Amino acid sequence: MSTTERPRILVVGGGYVGLYAARRILKKMRYAEATVTVVDPRSYMTYQPFLPEAAAGSISPRHVVAPLRRVVKGAEVLTGRVTTIDQDRKVATVAPLVGEAYELPFDYLVIALGAVSRTFPIPGLAEQGIGMKGVEEAIGLRNHVLEQLDKADSTQDEDIRRKALTFVFVGGGFAGAETVGEVEDMARDAAKYYTNVSREDMRFLLVDVADKILPEVGPELGRWGKEHLESRGIEVFLKTGMDSAVDGHIVLNNGLEVDSNTLVWTAGVKPNPALARFGLPLGPRGHVDTQTTLQVAGTDYIWAAGDNAQVPDLAAREAGVENAWCPPNAQHALRQAKVLGDNVVSGMRGFPQKEYKHANKGAVAGLGLHKGVAMIVMGKMKIKVKGRLAWYMHRGYHGLAMPTWNRKIRVFMDWTLAMFLKREIVSLGAMETPREEFYEAARPAPAPAVDAKAPVAPGVKAPEKAKAS
Repeated sequence: MSTTERPRILVVGGGYVGLYAARRILKKMRYAEATVTVVDPRSYMTYQPFLPEAAAGSISPRHVVAPLRRVVKGAEVLTGRVTTIDQDRKVATVAPLVGEAYELPFDYLVIALGAVSRTFPIPGLAEQGIGMKGVEEAIGLRNHVLEQLDKADSTQDEDIRRKALTFVFVGGGFAGAETVGEVEDMARDAAKYYTNVSREDMRFLLVDVADKILPEVGPELGRWGKEHLESRGIEVFLKTGMDSAVDGHIVLNNGLEVDSNTLVWTAGVKPNPALARFGLPLGPRGHVDTQTTLQVAGTDYIWAAGDNAQVPDLAAREAGVENAWCPPNAQHALRQAKVLGDNVVSGMRGFPQKEYKHANKGAVAGLGLHKGVAMIVMGKMKIKVKGRLAWYMHRGYHGLAMPTWNRKIRVFMDWTLAMFLKREIVSLGAMETPREEFYEAARPAPAPAVDAKAPVAPGVKAPEKAKAS
């Protein structure tokens, strides 16, 4: 921890906004002008648009994360959580991964906690569901799906096979549609190497309470995306919710019931609940209420952006949309982070703040290898693309948006090698409990039971009987 007397800029969260804002501040600051401290429970930033490809094995999981200490050189990186903020004293309480919590003073504060999965009190969801917010979940999903194929291939019990080969995805936005498309692609390829499992034996379901999927790319491309997934044998149920998932028995409110070992939950996100403990002004859905300058309402030393902030969308409001807020996507988060970084430095020097304004440039989505949709906005014109070209646009945009050239090159190398080498279908399920095998080998063997009536060998003392206490 720094002991310097320089002002401290505390960045709470190391995701999109936290990483890019810290980099921007460090770039704009004069030497030794301030100390930048980033606090996050993980020591890396995850580029979430690549999680579906990581789950399908198209990209190495290590290449979709950026190590904070390497990317934000010159900043302090503390691995822990900010649990409370005392605005009067300008002190944050940090709970490290180990040891006692401690207080950390600050002069300027950036709130960049991002969002967490939005869930509902559905019986069995917490026990059965798999999210798609972190690289750990992407790795776990890949290993889990391949493990289900292993189970189905090695059993003759039809009920076990059917449950293992049924895959349910809840949520039809970017995360859900992209994940089901990528995982179905992977499972289809993997089935070629199994004797007793074929694609026809598998059942994929995509469920959403809305009346369309991929709303971010518009109704026309959303319909095409739905028809494309259905052409691959994926069952899409719209205007449908899930009532229960106890013990893998999935009950939908349209009357359908299936047994499945795989339930992937991507039904939206919500602001990090930790915000409620910071004493900040919050909007009706729990977002930090910010001004157009990304300053938190009522303050001049706190800024917020990204998924945990309620940022006015000036471009949409000028176009006539009342009370428009910036949507929680990477496109806005990356751009907000740069404006936020500039404003923090300006605020520290006493200069005016700059307003954040960005018109939507469109959206791209991948639905598996060589399949995708894209909507590009150029002024008042919208260009709609689907199929292989849209897939190239998806990869190109996100490949270039990946932070640092180190990670860009590694991602493009993964894609290049995949053109010449077959997809890996190895399930590393033991990663979930890596010490189990060693523990079984190393734990002391249980002492053999002693029979008091058994004859005792010469020279060996007979065991004493237990005395009554």
